[in-house]
Amino acid sequence: MQFLSLIARNRLAAAGGIVLVIVIALALISPLLPLPDPDVTDTANRFLLPGAEGHLLGTDHLGRDLAARLMDGTRLSLAVGFAAAFFAAFFGAAIGIIAGYFGGRTDNLIMRAVDMLMAFPYILLALAIVAALGPGLVNALIAVAAVNIPFFARNIRGVTVGLANKEFVDAARLAGLGHTRIILTEILPNVIPVIVIAMSTTIGWMILETAGLSFLGLGSQPPQADLGSMLGEARGALITNPHTSIVPGAMILVIVMGINLLGDGVRDALDPRLRSGALTRPMAATQVRRKGPVPASEDAEAVLELQGLQTQFHVKDRIYKAVGGVSIKVAPGECLGVIGESGSGKSVTALSVMGLVASPPGVITGGAARYKGEDLVGAPYDHLRRLRGDRVAYIFQDPLATLHPLYKVGDQLAEAILVHHKVGKAEARRRAVDLLKQVRIPNAQSRADSYPHEMSGGMRQRVGIAMALANDPDVIIADEPTTALDVTVQAQILSLLNDLRRERGLAIVFITHDFGVVAQLCDRVAVMYAGRIVETGPTEAVLDAPAHPYTARLIACVPELGGGRRRLEAIPGLPPAVDRLEPGCAFAPRCLKAQDACRQGEIPLEGPGAREVRCLYPETELKSEGVA
Repeated sequence: MQFLSLIARNRLAAAGGIVLVIVIALALISPLLPLPDPDVTDTANRFLLPGAEGHLLGTDHLGRDLAARLMDGTRLSLAVGFAAAFFAAFFGAAIGIIAGYFGGRTDNLIMRAVDMLMAFPYILLALAIVAALGPGLVNALIAVAAVNIPFFARNIRGVTVGLANKEFVDAARLAGLGHTRIILTEILPNVIPVIVIAMSTTIGWMILETAGLSFLGLGSQPPQADLGSMLGEARGALITNPHTSIVPGAMILVIVMGINLLGDGVRDALDPRLRSGALTRPMAATQVRRKGPVPASEDAEAVLELQGLQTQFHVKDRIYKAVGGVSIKVAPGECLGVIGESGSGKSVTALSVMGLVASPPGVITGGAARYKGEDLVGAPYDHLRRLRGDRVAYIFQDPLATLHPLYKVGDQLAEAILVHHKVGKAEARRRAVDLLKQVRIPNAQSRADSYPHEMSGGMRQRVGIAMALANDPDVIIADEPTTALDVTVQAQILSLLNDLRRERGLAIVFITHDFGVVAQLCDRVAVMYAGRIVETGPTEAVLDAPAHPYTARLIACVPELGGGRRRLEAIPGLPPAVDRLEPGCAFAPRCLKAQDACRQGEIPLEGPGAREVRCLYPETELKSEGVA
């Protein structure tokens, strides 16, 4: 049922499926319909036009009823197309699995033979096979299936190579399973979706190929009719009686279009990434559906101010409240640390500022994100594009994924400058080299000609920082830029960011899991849980005396060197599912101090001065604190 509902959500796929079902149903019940014998000739009534008495679609050059021949030929063409797809998939998948699983010489021999077959144009190869076997529909089926075997073999072999060395296959080998058992129980179940997807997108080709052979007189033989032979017989009367060609041609078009559209839907329904929307092509900016009024700016001096920002993910009938009303502000030259467990909404909050959350399925449903007082939520795309990477820049967690693998880092830095400023290529190149020097990359002139894969992780991260600094932005949002780095490189990156912040007066929003990073770099800290800020204040004050139980438990989880033996704490339970948030405090199910009042109604974020906490029973009494 879920499979059918996923296809139904794709309107084109659903339309293709409906059309295909109607065609197949008509073809199957045609023997029960009051239609003449498709092979009986009546030359006295040749070339009757559609609508003639007793002949709904007219007659052909021998007076045979076109409607009866169309239904008979459709049934035959569909049967041959599906059979050819099945045999091609069966033998091609078997060859691909064997080659990919065993690898080495076996793989080399099999795939070189496949390459030889693919070196021939497939239609010429099909003609050669039919010429060798002789004309006939069965021989045409064999030829079409044979020429498509290499396509399946290469696809399935590529998938199998990736699976053959996975841990679950190694575990099966260690358990003593034989090759046949491993292929049938471990490999095959994982490649079946790929086989089905490939079949759904190739059946249309095979129907066309079979029709092509029949059109040339090498497939169906008279008086037997399929759609290709009907076209071949009607080509002599194309000008004088075009309906004899239009009828089978239109049916071929309808069938192939229906199969292709349905095949796209089957692919989406079987691919878990496409099914979840992860590979859906996103809009240029996050979709905005604000339900309430836009809040007015509260701090004219803040360079970046979020006010009750709400971002959701709409996936089928579920709504995931990833960001549930976040309010933070950053002044020029200030560094705000945002910390919390994975899934707490930190990255989504950061991406929402410039409308970078992928839509679908992301939607901004409330609040405002202000840059120097200007609300960016719902701003025109051209305006957002001018600000992105110029006034508000990002440093992402994995520079190897964000840097283009086919372009040199110097060219990518120059492009970031050229997009926003009208300068010459030579000047952009000079600035790119200067930026690499500023982030302390040695031999910057030669390193500018390096590709990302030729650089270490620390150097790639420095390139990411250089790209963020390329246009002298006012705000940098750094999304866990040091997570994958060793402690030495991490310390260098943090020192670099701190120096650049003080030299340029940058406002930095630093997203991290590490309280040590927060203590070293950030002036203030905001702790997030389940899409909301639960505590905020000056870094030193929050670290020395955490008020929210969640903050206290997070800090207790951090190991200390030189502090003697102590128990390493852990927070019991799991973060809540943000599509099923209960009323009250989201941390209540994991909190040791939770009471009935914690599970009722909205708990505000409040406190004196710069210290605020979203808790009815805080760990410490808050006192008015200035910003450190």
